[in-house]
Amino acid sequence: MTNPYLLIKRLMDSLVASIVLIVLSPIILLSLLIQWTELGSFPVFIQTRPGKNEVPFNIIKLKTMNEKRDSKGNLLPDNDRITRFGKFFRSTSIDELPQLINVLKGDMSFVGPRPLLLIYLKLYNEEQRRRHDVLPGITGLAQINGRNALSWEEKFHLDVQYCKQQSFLLDCKILMLTLKKVLIREGVSAPNQATVENFKGN
Repeated sequence: MTNPYLLIKRLMDSLVASIVLIVLSPIILLSLLIQWTELGSFPVFIQTRPGKNEVPFNIIKLKTMNEKRDSKGNLLPDNDRITRFGKFFRSTSIDELPQLINVLKGDMSFVGPRPLLLIYLKLYNEEQRRRHDVLPGITGLAQINGRNALSWEEKFHLDVQYCKQQSFLLDCKILMLTLKKVLIREGVSAPNQATVENFKGN
């Protein structure tokens, strides 16, 4: 039987995403303009990620890194490619705002496990695969409990825990704590890294 809350959640996601997009559109447009100027190229990052039931969708984000490469044509490390404003956009989660479009489309929810890379699908164990039982989210249980400072095992444990326990009260708690985390800029990066290290399997 379908959880009635999931229907309400979808309606709330659409309504709130519409309002937030309108209210924050000046910030989004200004951020796009800044990154377009800094990068010298189109500032929107689009990548295919697995969604609910592992169905692929295209996630939309603001680019925060350039495409600089070494003499052999390999991309430089993330720490060397993240732009001056990119660091600020990451620390304030402004780079995530274009995902409101994904929420409107029904690809994502405000709350749920973060959508990761397609190549990770073959690396999960059966318990970790359960993170795809619900719509992925802009924020989630892992994001309020350490974000990128957590190990992959800790993140996946929290993702699956959310899938088993999702409710209106839990979602409200996650959203409120997310706002707090964004304001104090806590857990944005893994220790000594600009971005989190790739998952290599169990």
